[in-house]
Amino acid sequence: MDTIASLFSFITTPVSWVIVQFHKVYGAVFGPDTGWAWGLSIVSLVILIRICLIPLFVKQIKATRAMQTLQPEMKKIQERYKNDRQRQSEEMMKLYKETGTNPLSSCLPILAQSPFFFALYHVLNSIASNDTVGVINDRLLESAQKAHIFGAPLAAKFTDSSDKVEALNSSLTDVRVVTAIMIVLMSLSQFYTQRQLMTKNVDTTVKTPFMQQQKMLMYVFPIIFAVFGINFPVGVLVYWLTTNVWTMGQQMYVIRNNPTPGSKAQAAYLERLSHHVAKHGRTRSRGERAIVKAIVAKGRDRNEYERKFVNGLNKAGLAAQADGTVIKSESTAAAQAEEVAAAKRQQPKRQTKAKRQSGTAKAAGEPTSLTKSEEPEDAKPAGPAKKDNAKPAGSNRSRAQSGQRKGPQRPKSPSKK
Repeated sequence: MDTIASLFSFITTPVSWVIVQFHKVYGAVFGPDTGWAWGLSIVSLVILIRICLIPLFVKQIKATRAMQTLQPEMKKIQERYKNDRQRQSEEMMKLYKETGTNPLSSCLPILAQSPFFFALYHVLNSIASNDTVGVINDRLLESAQKAHIFGAPLAAKFTDSSDKVEALNSSLTDVRVVTAIMIVLMSLSQFYTQRQLMTKNVDTTVKTPFMQQQKMLMYVFPIIFAVFGINFPVGVLVYWLTTNVWTMGQQMYVIRNNPTPGSKAQAAYLERLSHHVAKHGRTRSRGERAIVKAIVAKGRDRNEYERKFVNGLNKAGLAAQADGTVIKSESTAAAQAEEVAAAKRQQPKRQTKAKRQSGTAKAAGEPTSLTKSEEPEDAKPAGPAKKDNAKPAGSNRSRAQSGQRKGPQRPKSPSKK
């Protein structure tokens, strides 16, 4: 590690100068010999470097998106040459060259900040060896050796001997406990960052070498940091843990607000965007308009989540425009109103409680609450008066009761009339 760090000694002076400038600021607040002053100086160095690397991070995102758009072509090549691995690799490299993409683009931020990482390692290793380096003179060297982070010296390592740790005014137990915790946190943060990318922001429906590469990095990088972390000084562990946390937060922001098409993150984003647009009737930012514009431009090539988003807008009486804006669609609103009216017409009228109870009683064979014989006199309908010679119904039954022969009577002969 010392040999590798010496290769980047040309930027040791700029890195040490930045740390000293931050130390002046934090030393005025926390004291020049405290671990807070030196630890926060290293954290600020990380933040400054990562801000400078934002353009490179944006380039990494664009390259990753380009790889995503090539996945259908990659799948065709895999199916065409599934029995010829060599030809398959040749066609993949040809596709990368024609489109100008690079499958190793996801490693660009790590490679770009490696010189600063090794330069910081060289600075802290010189402090532990009681050697001046860069702009750190004897006075700053003594102050840095007194600085402790949670009881562990800034320049101490997990593999240091007890004599070396005692020379830095600390104990071997404190150093190993602090470094072990920081190594575990560093590895876990690296694993979670890569896993977040794989599970949320990658279209997993297509298996490509790019997917295999990302999956390999998800497991390889945490192991590498865990193995080499025991040889890192505490200050370097602070540096790398801080950069992992920064990367994780930066990636969470990108995944939430600018997800990869076809990923689970895009499904969640379009669902949130659909609710907001349906509620307010418009897009609220330039980024949202850019995403809506891209979805409209795809036409029939939209994926499942994008089609669901467009259909949701149509159901809400809205229409996405080619410039990314959203307007109210009169035809869609009229169709929606017609569907609602048709549904209301098809719905049967709700019966009153008395009718429902009456119908239930009839179905059960029970008498209703008010029979004909129990009707009041004033409730009976008034009809015309019956004639005297009118034979009431049931007259045969009356004659039978007065002594006449029972049974049906023979009709009179017409001749006797």
